[in-house]
Amino acid sequence: MYADDKTIREILTSTGDTWAVVGLSNNTSRAAYGVAGVLQRFGKRIVPVHPKAESVHGEQGYASLADIPFPVDVVDVFVNSEQAGAVADDAVSIGAKAVWFQLGVVDEQAYDRTRQAGLAMVMDRCPAIEIPRLG
Repeated sequence: MYADDKTIREILTSTGDTWAVVGLSNNTSRAAYGVAGVLQRFGKRIVPVHPKAESVHGEQGYASLADIPFPVDVVDVFVNSEQAGAVADDAVSIGAKAVWFQLGVVDEQAYDRTRQAGLAMVMDRCPAIEIPRLG
Protein backbone atom coordinates (compact mmCIF):
# COMPACT_ATOMS: atom_id res chain seq x y z
CA MET A 1 0.00 0.00 0.00
CA TYR A 2 2.84 2.41 0.74
CA ALA A 3 5.25 1.26 -1.93
CA ASP A 4 4.06 0.69 -5.47
CA ASP A 5 6.59 -0.37 -8.09
CA LYS A 6 6.13 2.84 -10.10
CA THR A 7 7.07 5.04 -7.14
CA ILE A 8 9.95 2.78 -6.14
CA ARG A 9 11.34 2.80 -9.69
CA GLU A 10 10.92 6.58 -9.92
CA ILE A 11 12.85 7.17 -6.69
CA LEU A 12 15.61 4.74 -7.68
CA THR A 13 16.06 5.99 -11.24
CA SER A 14 14.73 9.51 -11.69
CA THR A 15 14.66 11.36 -8.39
CA GLY A 16 18.39 12.01 -8.11
CA ASP A 17 21.56 10.41 -6.86
CA THR A 18 22.21 12.13 -3.50
CA TRP A 19 20.79 10.01 -0.67
CA ALA A 20 20.97 11.17 2.94
CA VAL A 21 20.98 8.01 5.07
CA VAL A 22 19.58 8.93 8.48
CA GLY A 23 20.88 6.63 11.20
CA LEU A 24 24.03 5.63 9.28
CA SER A 25 27.16 5.11 11.36
CA ASN A 26 30.33 3.04 11.14
CA ASN A 27 28.65 0.15 12.95
CA THR A 28 29.13 -2.56 10.34
CA SER A 29 26.57 -4.84 12.00
CA ARG A 30 23.72 -2.39 11.37
CA ALA A 31 21.56 -2.67 8.26
CA ALA A 32 22.14 0.99 7.37
CA TYR A 33 25.85 0.33 6.84
CA GLY A 34 25.23 -2.47 4.35
CA VAL A 35 22.42 -0.71 2.53
CA ALA A 36 24.53 2.44 2.14
CA GLY A 37 27.24 0.32 0.54
CA VAL A 38 24.71 -1.13 -1.91
CA LEU A 39 23.48 2.36 -2.78
CA GLN A 40 27.05 3.43 -3.51
CA ARG A 41 27.65 0.41 -5.73
CA PHE A 42 24.60 1.42 -7.74
CA GLY A 43 25.91 4.94 -8.28
CA LYS A 44 24.24 6.83 -5.45
CA ARG A 45 26.10 9.40 -3.37
CA ILE A 46 25.37 8.61 0.25
CA VAL A 47 25.40 11.24 2.98
CA PRO A 48 25.63 9.82 6.51
CA VAL A 49 23.29 11.53 8.99
CA HIS A 50 23.85 10.57 12.61
CA PRO A 51 24.36 12.54 15.85
CA LYS A 52 28.03 11.48 15.83
CA ALA A 53 28.47 12.98 12.31
CA GLU A 54 30.88 10.18 11.38
CA SER A 55 32.37 9.75 7.93
CA VAL A 56 31.11 6.44 6.55
CA HIS A 57 32.05 4.67 3.30
CA GLY A 58 34.35 7.62 2.52
CA GLU A 59 31.57 10.22 2.77
CA GLN A 60 31.46 13.11 5.25
CA GLY A 61 28.79 12.69 7.94
CA TYR A 62 26.44 15.33 9.32
CA ALA A 63 24.60 15.49 12.64
CA SER A 64 21.26 16.40 11.04
CA LEU A 65 19.61 16.89 7.67
CA ALA A 66 19.66 20.65 8.26
CA ASP A 67 23.47 20.55 8.55
CA ILE A 68 23.98 19.22 5.01
CA PRO A 69 25.27 22.16 2.93
CA PHE A 70 24.10 20.89 -0.46
CA PRO A 71 20.83 19.59 -1.95
CA VAL A 72 19.62 16.11 -1.01
CA ASP A 73 17.40 14.15 -3.38
CA VAL A 74 16.27 11.23 -1.21
CA VAL A 75 16.17 10.83 2.57
CA ASP A 76 16.55 7.15 3.53
CA VAL A 77 15.35 6.63 7.10
CA PHE A 78 16.87 4.03 9.45
CA VAL A 79 15.43 5.30 12.73
CA ASN A 80 12.57 3.76 14.66
CA SER A 81 8.98 4.49 13.68
CA GLU A 82 8.47 6.87 16.61
CA GLN A 83 11.26 9.15 15.33
CA ALA A 84 10.64 8.71 11.61
CA GLY A 85 7.87 11.29 11.29
CA ALA A 86 10.13 14.09 12.49
CA VAL A 87 12.78 12.99 9.97
CA ALA A 88 10.19 13.04 7.17
CA ASP A 89 9.18 16.56 8.21
CA ASP A 90 12.85 17.59 8.14
CA ALA A 91 13.17 16.08 4.65
CA VAL A 92 10.31 18.27 3.49
CA SER A 93 11.89 21.35 5.08
CA ILE A 94 15.27 20.84 3.37
CA GLY A 95 13.64 20.42 -0.04
CA ALA A 96 14.27 16.71 -0.59
CA LYS A 97 12.39 15.12 -3.48
CA ALA A 98 11.63 11.79 -1.81
CA VAL A 99 11.58 9.96 1.52
CA TRP A 100 12.25 6.25 1.97
CA PHE A 101 11.32 4.53 5.24
CA GLN A 102 13.24 1.29 5.66
CA LEU A 103 11.83 -2.14 6.50
CA GLY A 104 9.89 -1.97 9.74
CA VAL A 105 9.70 1.82 9.75
CA VAL A 106 6.04 2.79 9.52
CA ASP A 107 4.29 6.07 10.28
CA GLU A 108 1.09 6.50 8.29
CA GLN A 109 0.59 10.13 9.34
CA ALA A 110 4.12 11.02 8.23
CA TYR A 111 3.47 9.24 4.94
CA ASP A 112 0.34 11.33 4.38
CA ARG A 113 2.07 14.61 5.35
CA THR A 114 5.04 13.88 3.12
CA ARG A 115 2.91 12.98 0.12
CA GLN A 116 0.72 16.07 0.66
CA ALA A 117 3.91 18.16 0.60
CA GLY A 118 4.56 16.79 -2.90
CA LEU A 119 7.37 14.33 -2.16
CA ALA A 120 7.50 10.76 -3.42
CA MET A 121 7.56 8.31 -0.54
CA VAL A 122 8.09 4.62 0.11
CA MET A 123 7.51 3.01 3.48
CA ASP A 124 8.53 -0.36 4.95
CA ARG A 125 10.83 -1.32 2.05
CA CYS A 126 14.57 -1.56 1.44
CA PRO A 127 16.32 -0.16 -1.65
CA ALA A 128 18.97 -2.89 -1.41
CA ILE A 129 16.16 -5.39 -2.06
CA GLU A 130 14.23 -3.26 -4.55
CA ILE A 131 17.17 -2.36 -6.83
CA PRO A 132 17.86 -5.97 -7.90
CA ARG A 133 14.17 -6.87 -7.88
CA LEU A 134 13.26 -4.13 -10.34
CA GLY A 135 16.40 -4.52 -12.43
